[in-house]
Amino acid sequence: MNTSLVIGAGGQDGTLLAELLVQRGDRVVGVAREKTWCATGGPWDPVDILHAGEVAELVRETQPAECYYLPAFHHSAEDGGLRLDDAALFTKSHAVHVQGLLHFLHAVAEHSPATRLFYAASSHVFGTPAGQPQDEATPLNPENIYGITKTMGILCCRYFRRERGVFAATGILYNHESPLRPVKFLSQKIVRGVLAFQRNPAKKLVLGDLNAVVDWGYAGDYVEAMARILGQATAQDFVVATGEPHTVGEFLQIACELAGVDWRECVETNPGLLRKKPVVLIGNSRRLRQATGWAPQVSFRELIALMLTAARACGSEGEA
Repeated sequence: MNTSLVIGAGGQDGTLLAELLVQRGDRVVGVAREKTWCATGGPWDPVDILHAGEVAELVRETQPAECYYLPAFHHSAEDGGLRLDDAALFTKSHAVHVQGLLHFLHAVAEHSPATRLFYAASSHVFGTPAGQPQDEATPLNPENIYGITKTMGILCCRYFRRERGVFAATGILYNHESPLRPVKFLSQKIVRGVLAFQRNPAKKLVLGDLNAVVDWGYAGDYVEAMARILGQATAQDFVVATGEPHTVGEFLQIACELAGVDWRECVETNPGLLRKKPVVLIGNSRRLRQATGWAPQVSFRELIALMLTAARACGSEGEA
């Protein structure tokens, strides 16, 4: 039985990926913020991904066939929590996206050279691209701290596969959603806001820009892509995207249609919510599709239906 490490197992992607790998027959060891667990053997002592020694011990002990590095530090001024200045945000983002990754890359190189490692990057590494869509040849030109540190992660993977022979593949992931997406994300805000309006028409959903364009996919499809990427003969960088542009307004209209409410009555727009300039990012995943046979299985409409059904089932209409 192969062992797979899932770093960031408590998040949306980590949860879905762990389920996929268990179904595949793997022994899955998951590392989340406060615990480390094995799907077939109960909890372990927590592993701090920012502690090189603890990471080395984990890798040396488990000798994983595959290691998926998924952690992401998301921070927005709209979260309502602690607002970080640029220096603090760089420090925290670098720790999660680069330092922790480096510990795993080094541990694999030193203690488990047969391990195949996947790094979850982001479409933000392209910044404001000159054209559409983006592919693996599109220049890396990040413009925000999240994108800058994710770009550093890609470069670290390239270094370790070139200089140390580590199988370090990267996935440049475009927006992907599921019912597990945290409430602060736009997709959940829309879904939960529509249900709140359905329950009480006095509760209007407030959005910034209905014309903003997003390449939205289903997270379950994207974790399948991760597994296929590590099944390739050589480690490469792959864009993971649907290639389909959809506006925020389209997302809203479909959610309202499925909920049986008039989208025009449901929403109010407030341009003051827009804290950054809109950037259109549409991915070309031709390399991934040709190499692995991957293709999205859940359509845009089906994704919204899944999220709407799940939000309704958990009674979370008031959390938008």
